[in-house]
Order: sequence, then structure tokens, then C-alpha cells
Amino acid sequence: MVRITIISCVVIILSGCFKPLEDDGKNIFYYNESAGITSLDPAQCRDLENMWAVNQLFDGLVELDSAMQVKPLIARSWDIVEGGTTYVFHLRNDVLFHDNEVFEGSKGRRVVAADFVYSFNRIVDASVASPGKWVFAQVDFDTNTGFEAPNDSTFIVHLKQPFPPFLGMLTMQYCVVLPHEAIDYFGADFRANPVGCGPFKFAFWYENVALVYHRNAAFWQRDESGKSLPYLDAVKIDFVKDMSTEYLGLLKGDYDFMSGIHPAYKDELLDPFGQLSATYSDRLKFQKTPFIKTDYLGILVDDSLQLSTQHPLHDKRLRQALNMAIDRKEMVRYMRNNAVYPAGHGFIPRGLPSHNESASYGYQYDPERARALLAEAGFPEGMGLPVIGLSTTSDYVDLCEYIQHQLGEIGIKIQVDVLPSSAQREAISKSQVMLFRKSWLADYADAENFLGLFYSGNFCPDGPNYTHYSNPEFDSLFVEARATFDDVERWKMYESMDSLVMADAPIIPLFYDQVSHFVRRDVHGLQTNPVNMLELKYVWKD
Repeated sequence: MVRITIISCVVIILSGCFKPLEDDGKNIFYYNESAGITSLDPAQCRDLENMWAVNQLFDGLVELDSAMQVKPLIARSWDIVEGGTTYVFHLRNDVLFHDNEVFEGSKGRRVVAADFVYSFNRIVDASVASPGKWVFAQVDFDTNTGFEAPNDSTFIVHLKQPFPPFLGMLTMQYCVVLPHEAIDYFGADFRANPVGCGPFKFAFWYENVALVYHRNAAFWQRDESGKSLPYLDAVKIDFVKDMSTEYLGLLKGDYDFMSGIHPAYKDELLDPFGQLSATYSDRLKFQKTPFIKTDYLGILVDDSLQLSTQHPLHDKRLRQALNMAIDRKEMVRYMRNNAVYPAGHGFIPRGLPSHNESASYGYQYDPERARALLAEAGFPEGMGLPVIGLSTTSDYVDLCEYIQHQLGEIGIKIQVDVLPSSAQREAISKSQVMLFRKSWLADYADAENFLGLFYSGNFCPDGPNYTHYSNPEFDSLFVEARATFDDVERWKMYESMDSLVMADAPIIPLFYDQVSHFVRRDVHGLQTNPVNMLELKYVWKD
């Protein structure tokens, strides 16, 4: 009872007042998560909010650096053998699981290979119902055990066939290691009693109020000068749903960091050129980098479907005209304050090594050529062309109305149809809309994840090919690239596939997104990366 009372008092203090902890000489990082956190179990790490929280507590075999390169973490090295179907990881011997005030069954125990066998098998266990089960879809469970631990320091993964993106997929939070003793003890309550081996350890969580982590004094990693990581003493996360409160908290110094730009504040925080307003330069830093996410319009091009039989959008010339009629540079300037990057020369976004900013294929704003293509398709100045519905959600009405106006300039009439997010997702997955606004955020840092949207074997509703695009040449390249370990050669294939998609125009790329972080000036070491992963082990405050 005494322990509960003490924790309750601490939570009240943390929730209502920030600076007393600073006065005790503690280095504490504060941020708000308005969307909330549903679980601290890596198996349920679908949403970015959960990923950020889990990333502080757990570690895996490998991680991504800021240049999107895979680097060692608990695995000090690895070998890829047997034609690319077997991955042999050699583990560190100085990684320890956290202690836990409630459960001490794995306190200070060394992480061994068998822990990875257990953790990965748990993700594919149907009873766990992890949304990350797909990560191990290439693992060979039919003719092999899938995962092996021949000794404490060697962990082996067997794949059905070569799959070069697999190593990068292991950087995902689904693929971290955890102790079986804690799962056995907590069961379903592990979601609120996590035990990992990362830079911070769990302190307490009052759901919808506050979540607190403490520094893991036994963390194995050190910086280049030999100093132990992390530098911070603690992390505190609030769950204030009101975005204006979060914004004002950042300005006042109650929060150290805010991610993203809410439309209500973009004109105040950013100037017309996408830079931080001079008004806040004394208090804030604006950190940005390309985000591996593409926003686009999709077009259903499968003429075997009843909805799209004989639809004018099946004419490639009309789809190309749509691509040329949109001024993307003006769109991102006026609609997004240049906080994103105009797209048009490819679907693969900035932030991925295989993105080619100088690609010769794709589309520039050319309304005259768009009008010519429209006439070639049999619809001069749009005559004879029916009104085309554009499906979107309320968050993107402004963008779609801009597109509506632009296409209207060359005679193409667009009707913007606004649907609830869930209804729009269902309509798209069931091929019930011809033209729709959508975005694709990579699950892992390889362009294969983006190009999979156009592989004919991925037709929705069973896969992410929402346009039902099919091209035998594309399919052949896609299969070949998935078995090619030479990055340069694979990227050439990616570029060829990207150019095929752009020429056939089943989509209209609008913009590549940007990671936007607003950080207090007394915060240092916070890195911004294209996967928008929050990494706090290198952070410190003045």
C-alpha cells in the first residue's frame, strides 16, 4: 500500500508540474502523444505512437542509422549464406535484460540466442494475433524450424527463398528481443509491464495520463568517447489530446519536442518557404528530412471489374493528361507551406537510396500537353467526358479541391467525394472507387515495399495493389529484384519498374512527405531520420 501511495504522488507531481524534477538535477525529456499509446508490447507495435514508446525499451539484432543503412546492435555481425536463404547472426555477450520492480525473474539475465527464437516465434504465434506476423512471411517453417539457436551467441534464420530486404525488416520494432519469463509471469498484462534490454526501462504508466521511463544504468552501449548511453535520466510522455495544449506547451518549454505540423499552426510556425518562422527561432529548432512516404491519387485500371468496364480512365492518355495538369510545386507551396516535396518523376520517395531525384521519366506541369493528350483520347477540352468522382477523407479535402480546380482548367470535371476514413479504406480495398486519394508509408526502408503496390500478385483485397495494375515486364523485374543482393543492380531494377509505372500512369504522385520536428533549443543529439523513428539514447539537455 505504501508503494502505491508513493507512485500515485509521483504521478500527480509529474502530471501537473514539470520543473521540480529538473530542479533535482535530473535530465528529463518531455513530450506529448496526443494520439495515445495502446500497448507497450512489441507484438502490437502497429502504430507510430507505440513504435516510439517501444523503441526506448527494447533492442533487436540490428538498427538503421540516419542514412538508412543497417548497422549492428545486439548482433555484432552476421553472415548471409546458402544463396541468401540463411542468415547467421553472431550476438554480443554483454546485453542484459532490465530489472523490474514487480517481476525479477529475468533481472540482469544475459540476452542469448534462444531469446530471439522465442521472441520471433511469438510474433508468428496465431494466439498472439500480432499485426507484425507478415514480417516473417519469408521464413521457412515448412522444411526447417525457421529460427535456430545452436548456442547462446549464434542465432540463425532460414528463409524459403532469397529476399534482400529481409535484413532491413529486422530493424522493425516487431523484431526486438524480450524475456520469456516476463511473458510467462504477466501474460496479457505484459502490454503494461514491459521488460526489455534497451536504453530506458519502464517505471510506470497511468494510461491516458502519463508514462515514465528511467535510464537503464546497465545498458551496454557507449558513445564514441566511451561514455555510457543514454545521457538522459528519464523520459516522460503525456497524453493530452488537445493539439493546441501541446503546441503551447512546446512554446512555453513544458515539452521538449513536437512532431508534425498541424494545419492550424503551419502558417504560424513556418514561413512560405517551409522554414521556421523568425518569431520562434530563439526558442525552437526546426529539424526536417524526407519521410519515406508518398501521397498519391490511385486509378482503378482493371477493365475486368464491373465498376471500371469501358471507363474513360482506362485510356492511358487521359491518365497521363491528369498527371500533367497538376502544378505540384504550387500545390505544396500554397497547400503545405513547402513542408513536403513535390512528386511527379517517380513513386519511390525521397529518403530511400534508390530514389532518383534526376530521373528522366515522369511528369512536369504542362497544361498544353495535357490538353493535347485529352484531345487525342477523344475528349477535346473535356467534351464528352463524364464527371469523375475523387474519393478522399476530410483531412485532405483542401488538397482534393485544389486538384479539382487544376483539372477543371483543362476541362476535366471532378466531384470530390468525402468519406469517413474507415469507409474509404474499405471502398478502396474492395475496388469500389475509380479515383482515390491515398498515401503509402513504407513498413521497411527498401523500395520493394513501394513497388509491391504494382505487382499483379498483390491485387487487393489480399494485397496492396489497389489500382489492380498489371504489367508482365514489371512483374518479371519485381521477381528478379527480390532475389538480387547487389544493391546497385537491384536499384537499377527498381528504377526501371518505377519508370514503367509512371509511363502507364495507374497513379498520380502528388508529394513525398517530410519528417518535421520542432525541438527546444536546449535539446541536443535528437536525430531526425526518414523512417521518423524517435531515438532518445543520444539526447541530452542543457
